[in-house]
Amino acid sequence: MTRLTTLKPGEATGEAAAIFGQIKASLGKVPNAYATIGTHSPQTLSAMLNVDAVISASSLEAADVEAIRLAVSALSGCDYCLAAHTMLGKMAGLKPDLMKNIRAGQGVGDARLDALLIFVRTVVASRDTVPANVLDALLSAGYSERQVVEILLVITSITFTNLVNRVNDTALDFPKID
Repeated sequence: MTRLTTLKPGEATGEAAAIFGQIKASLGKVPNAYATIGTHSPQTLSAMLNVDAVISASSLEAADVEAIRLAVSALSGCDYCLAAHTMLGKMAGLKPDLMKNIRAGQGVGDARLDALLIFVRTVVASRDTVPANVLDALLSAGYSERQVVEILLVITSITFTNLVNRVNDTALDFPKID
């Protein structure tokens, strides 16, 4: 049972209704996480969608973005985002076994992707300055300094959603993962 009041998208008015209408037109539905955020702060939902648009237009591949989202969501313990981004990861071309390894915090057997995941997990799970060798490994794997900043934006964005869902205990409306 969710903890925060959440309007059904059809009951929303004003700015929330307009945003929910855009989301429904784009995705075919308003995911429960978006409905919760938009119910309480349409401006926050709008900002989040704008950040997602920046991420979509970034130099990162969609598969890398979904790998980041899965790794962060696994560390955070957000079952909602794990389900959503497992589905989106499949759509981005990530194989089921690879996503299972990402969710488990394991290596995936691809040097470039493993460097990305080690960087992401280190940023999220550690305190203080990220060790230079972790950043160097990411750059040596072929990621640019621009992409380092874009990776950090993806981490920031998914962390917000993870937090909302963990506080709210958002009901799943995506296929449950194995």
